[in-house]
Amino acid sequence: MALTTLAVQGDQAAGRPRVPDPLTSEAAVAGRVADLERRFGDPWDAANPLGHAAILAADERGVPHREAEQLLDGFGLNAEFVPAALGGRLVRADTLARVLRPVFRRDQALGTGYGAFSVLAGASVWAAGSRAQQRWAADLLLGGGRLAVSYREMAHGNAFLRDEFTLTARGGGRVLSGTKRVIINAQRARGLVIVCRSSQDGGSQDHSTLLLDRETLPAGRVRDLERYPMVGMRGCPMTGLEFTDCPVTDSALLGEEGHGVDLALRSFAFTRSILPSMVLGGGDTALRTALRFADAHGVGGRAVQRNPQARRTLAGAFTDLLICDSLALAATRAAGLDLGVTGVYAAATKYLLPILLHDAVHELFVLLGSSIYMRDGEFGIFQKHVRDLPVTSLGHAGAAAALSTISPELSSLARRSWLTDAPLGGALFALRDELPPLDFRRLGTRAAADPLCAELVAAADTLRNSADSDFTAVLRPIVGQLADELRRLRQACATLAPLSRHSLANPHTYALADRYTLVLAAAACLGVWRHQQGGQDTFLAGSGWLVTALLRICTRLGIGTPAHAPGPEAEVFTELTRRFTQSSSFDLYDTPLAAR
Repeated sequence: MALTTLAVQGDQAAGRPRVPDPLTSEAAVAGRVADLERRFGDPWDAANPLGHAAILAADERGVPHREAEQLLDGFGLNAEFVPAALGGRLVRADTLARVLRPVFRRDQALGTGYGAFSVLAGASVWAAGSRAQQRWAADLLLGGGRLAVSYREMAHGNAFLRDEFTLTARGGGRVLSGTKRVIINAQRARGLVIVCRSSQDGGSQDHSTLLLDRETLPAGRVRDLERYPMVGMRGCPMTGLEFTDCPVTDSALLGEEGHGVDLALRSFAFTRSILPSMVLGGGDTALRTALRFADAHGVGGRAVQRNPQARRTLAGAFTDLLICDSLALAATRAAGLDLGVTGVYAAATKYLLPILLHDAVHELFVLLGSSIYMRDGEFGIFQKHVRDLPVTSLGHAGAAAALSTISPELSSLARRSWLTDAPLGGALFALRDELPPLDFRRLGTRAAADPLCAELVAAADTLRNSADSDFTAVLRPIVGQLADELRRLRQACATLAPLSRHSLANPHTYALADRYTLVLAAAACLGVWRHQQGGQDTFLAGSGWLVTALLRICTRLGIGTPAHAPGPEAEVFTELTRRFTQSSSFDLYDTPLAAR
């Protein structure tokens, strides 16, 4: 299989010198984000044709926002999805997610329909495509075209109905048949990445992946299905495809026949962390809208600043966004470090972030009261993001698929890694530092070490050996409790029989995997905090947000926290208010926004 198109010169292995890349330097990434913000303009301006009012109007009609798509055409957003070796701007996963957040902050349907699924489809091409396939897909995207992808149900969990495609031998060739009811952008995409059943043997190599050029398929052999009705993401075209004995050449195979599931899992090591990280932009807008409403109307007859419960709710939602971004940061940066555990971190991000975002947004309901039902006007954008978030995260099926990826790794990690690994250092947590370019061929290998859990143990050891202070008196017992939780998790997981990644998980392993994702989130927060010490971001280097984050995670884990441990929401609320007033993002990056 020719993969040299993506073989970036230089050592890809750990320890390779990180040469500054002109595409991923902080100035370049921040410049592209600022350019997108400027092009979109103030979303709260009712006269802005790209503002919330126009987005809500397009959503009400159930159509893509044409002016916004034209803006992204002019920006050349598709270049962000194409590896730099093929003429695009894709070098790192964390910077890709960061550039897409302004799009998702405006409209999750726009971000998903215009680009996110081209990213998902492209990952399979970059991971296993021939030189010709990669060149064709890259040229299609760089020319403004789209890719669509259809995964099998159990592999990705995006099937709304139990249907799939089948590839069978016939007359010395192969034909593709079957129906898939929901494929985002199926009708608008020229490039189709199709995972299909190619064997009935019942083993792990029953599926293959195809890359099809829609324009070369025989007339009458492929048919577009009617649009699937949705409550959320109504501006994102969700149609389907029906193939009827459609001839498929050998050159359409992506990778080897029968390796479709393995290819999907390798791709997920990249995509499962990317999409949730992008979707944080939607959570940002939901929180900003709730705060804007509370600031204008008060809560319970009082100004929000004089309502302790309202302040706690807002500070809690802000903290949850920081927790989400900490885990997303570690997972996306892991993709560039050739870590075997990358697929596990990506699955943990895919599983946990939708849960945290859902809960954070729904806690804000009390601030808006009956206004949460408004579909237009100044605050109608809140209700749209509430409807869009569950669809963007691909619902419960996506959660089950993510847990099924994590569960088989727990026994090995518990036996070989937890409480014994040394921390990796700051590479997972440096917000703006360079990384080696992505190598899609190396994603999704077996997990051998767990540097995130090692970060938790290192933080506990550091605090245990630190001199007493008000700071250590609060943080030391909390981190100690989390380290004890990792020990309990290790004991439980070490007794599990080693599982194949293809075997089905069960409720017991699902419960352990759920707890593990929360431990990872706590470790990610500690890593971000530890590696910001001495830096310019005094808020992230401070303990207020960290204590609040860890206490919220401990509550979810159901583990005890010190009775005297304060919840420093005042410090977190002060930072939230500053960012709201100065119009900057509610994620780790504190990015200036085009808003009043």
